Amino acid sequence: MSSDNKNQADFGQILATRHDNGADFWATPDGRLGIEKPISTLTALMIISELNVPRDHEALQGAAELVLKAIRADGRVRIAPKGAIYPCHTAHGVAGLCRNGYASHPRVQDALNYLLADRYDDGGWRCNKFIYGHGPETDASNPNVTLLALDAFRLAGFHAGAARIVDLDRAVETLLDHWTVKMPVGPCHYGIGKLFMQVEYPFLRYNLFYYVYVLSFYEKARQDKRFSEALVALQQKLDSQGRMIVERPNRKLRGLTICQKGKPSEAATARYQEIIKNMELD
Repeated sequence: MSSDNKNQADFGQILATRHDNGADFWATPDGRLGIEKPISTLTALMIISELNVPRDHEALQGAAELVLKAIRADGRVRIAPKGAIYPCHTAHGVAGLCRNGYASHPRVQDALNYLLADRYDDGGWRCNKFIYGHGPETDASNPNVTLLALDAFRLAGFHAGAARIVDLDRAVETLLDHWTVKMPVGPCHYGIGKLFMQVEYPFLRYNLFYYVYVLSFYEKARQDKRFSEALVALQQKLDSQGRMIVERPNRKLRGLTICQKGKPSEAATARYQEIIKNMELD
């Protein structure tokens, strides 16, 4: 089966779930965009971006429009009609939009500017939701939110402009520092351990592959020893033909051909090749 046919088959599986949360485009009837039963509007956009779906496909446009409408005037993304709005909501929303070609949309730019103005002391992003208490390890930005935000910023071209580099370098440093610290940090306790080191694909959450991929777009990271160590660890996941092996696919996506557990993924390998291409920029 060709790559295009595989993508089409995988997209068909994702499309089959579009009403499962009660409304269209993976949303709920009351407008919640983050309900993962089985996947949410936010997650659907992240997955679709890996399947070469035409930008004018009605399901992609419909899901994107829901997220665009969820961006408030101040740039925050409200993914539910009630409840607190956290930086992870905004970072997740804009990352999905940017991955699907909406980086230049005025509302997305508003959200990106909001994120730039709403960082934690260490330069990353942090949600004030302390489900594990207020230990000293929580006095740090949230690695997952920071990774999502940096993904969105590189897609929007913020990583390449001289005026933006210093701002984002601080966020990059928080992730590089986590490679050394490894312990769970931030209010949500994201750590670097056995699960982190297993290759996940598509890029949905904090793990070695997504970590190295996003950081490879930032010059500060590419020139850092800690990034080099992470890249070497990732390269050990390749098979003898240089293909990326998916070790820990999301259980909800186990039926997709792009992320079969223990098997090489053509799509994941293409993302790895982007990392190598980025390394040639210096």
